[in-house]
Amino acid sequence: MLKRRVLLVEDHPMFRNGLRRMLEESGRFTVVGEAQNGHEAIHLADIYHPELMLIDVQLPGVTGLKVARVLRKQSPAAKIVFLSMHVDDDRLFEAIRAGAAAYLTKDTDSETLIDSLLRVSKGENLINQLVLTRPQLAWRVLSEFRALANDPDSDMVIASGALPLSAREIEVLDCVAQGLSNKEIADALYVTEQTVKNHMTSVLKKLNVNDRVQAVLFAVKNGWIEIGPQNYAAIEVPRTA
Repeated sequence: MLKRRVLLVEDHPMFRNGLRRMLEESGRFTVVGEAQNGHEAIHLADIYHPELMLIDVQLPGVTGLKVARVLRKQSPAAKIVFLSMHVDDDRLFEAIRAGAAAYLTKDTDSETLIDSLLRVSKGENLINQLVLTRPQLAWRVLSEFRALANDPDSDMVIASGALPLSAREIEVLDCVAQGLSNKEIADALYVTEQTVKNHMTSVLKKLNVNDRVQAVLFAVKNGWIEIGPQNYAAIEVPRTA
């Protein structure tokens, strides 16, 4: 069985050791590095190229939220999962902006943690579930998403009439903008999940963007799709193809 490569970024040694044992005893993960601050995390990520990065929100010095933004640019393919003592709207909002796929509390039981990491490694974006339970935050994210899409300084506009995407790829992007998962998109379009992933890979390549949120922003900016106020579309923040 292929094990997912994980980088742990946690400043408390005892908690970090517990996480490592939990992950390795599951048989599904291997911890390739352990960092106790942001600087170490950046260094180790550059060396080991982890698939998952489990990051404490409250790191000393440069916070986990800030270092995650650097790590996201440094290792765009890696999934970011935050750990925190508690959840509040401000931190959750910043986690979304940092490109996190999940935000878990430190009292999460081992079974839920392992399941969450496995789902994230398969491309699911679990942070959406938290946002949907917090309406004010959902509208806050939606507002920022729409503002970015309408930014006049954006470099996401292409020549009028130039449409590099196929009709099916536009349909897939429209579904993404509605916050649908790969499975939900597949069901809606009567295709397989792998076909959805293939379409998204093609979209990212054609638009020369790194993730789904950038692809949706690109499409909104060029008028190919719209984000209506009835959707929580903005919560589809970065996820893999």
